[in-house]
Amino acid sequence: MKKLSEHGINVIKKFEGLRLKAYQDVAGVWTIGYGSTLYHDGKPVKSGDKLAEETQADALFHSTLKTYIDAVNKLVGVSLNQNQFDALVSFTYNLGTGALQKSTLLRKLNASDYIAAADQFLLWNKITDPHSGKKVVCNTLTVRRRQERELFLKPIKQ
Repeated sequence: MKKLSEHGINVIKKFEGLRLKAYQDVAGVWTIGYGSTLYHDGKPVKSGDKLAEETQADALFHSTLKTYIDAVNKLVGVSLNQNQFDALVSFTYNLGTGALQKSTLLRKLNASDYIAAADQFLLWNKITDPHSGKKVVCNTLTVRRRQERELFLKPIKQ
């Protein structure tokens, strides 16, 4: 079982940012802390929710992370270096386990086609516009997916 590195934790925190008051993300989903949409007890974040301090956000973040770390460990059937694992957990944290499970990225990765899998990150930069219901490119996700791809492809220094 691989674990998320400190660098991986920092990557996700940087992408998600810290917000102690609940907000709607770019897709209109209620979110709090470092991108959590559910609390420890499984209840969804809702409008008006607040966390008292960063330590609460941190505890929620680590609780939320476990689901995504477990999913990557379970779904990926090939060996990963730490950067690849960290990039996949970031991707899954943002999109959910179902997205990873059904993705061409995972299929290509499990076929040991690491380069083709890396290129798949770039395709996951769209959101459903809450007003029109159409899929639109999100610049924030474009940047995130490029950086996740770069991390995935970055060799581990010996």
